[in-house]
Amino acid sequence: MRLIDEEYTRHPFYGYRRLTAWLRREGHGVNFKRVRRLMRVMGIEAIYPKPNLSKASTEHKKYPYLLKDMNIDHPDQVWSTDITYIRMKQGFIYLTAIIDWYSRYVLSYEVSTTLDTGFCVEALKKALNISKPEIFNTDQGSQFTSEAFTGYLESNGITISMDGRGRAFDNIFVERLWRSVKYEEVYLNDYETVKHAVSRLFRYFEFYNIERGHQSLQYRTPYEVHIKKQ
Repeated sequence: MRLIDEEYTRHPFYGYRRLTAWLRREGHGVNFKRVRRLMRVMGIEAIYPKPNLSKASTEHKKYPYLLKDMNIDHPDQVWSTDITYIRMKQGFIYLTAIIDWYSRYVLSYEVSTTLDTGFCVEALKKALNISKPEIFNTDQGSQFTSEAFTGYLESNGITISMDGRGRAFDNIFVERLWRSVKYEEVYLNDYETVKHAVSRLFRYFEFYNIERGHQSLQYRTPYEVHIKKQ
């Protein structure tokens, strides 16, 4: 699973067949069925290239994608969220985060040992204690199409946008965040416990928001662009 996570992060368009072939070239005697099963446990699949950590439920209302060709020109115009797999020395956890598209500021994050809806709603509540977006974009996973999540957005007067199925870059800023988190933090450490992982991720997001300059922001930090926008 650790190797699959690293190779998938490098090449997220790889499905279980290509990952199996790569693992075999690396000397691991695995078959397609095992790799496919592990990818399901991890919540990933090749959908060019977006990780799909949850399946949408037909019971829930879907929303159109509203951000095509939109000019993102100020903080709190668009926020988005997603979930990713975070490996530990033994086992794994899931991470969700909410990011502002314009400033790249991570408003909140939460971890969980299961793919339930609760930790996503908790991250949303924490983010809304800081500010409020005009539009909130998600994928069509069951956590984000749930009444608990969409209802909370609607009760706060926030317009909901959802990615089109199989569209790689509808939520591109979160995808870039996950690559940064994994290459700059997760892959450099072996988390002994969930508490250890949470502590390290806290330090990383503090660094990401306050110290790490972004080329797209003329090397200003997300904090400088979002929090100091006034």
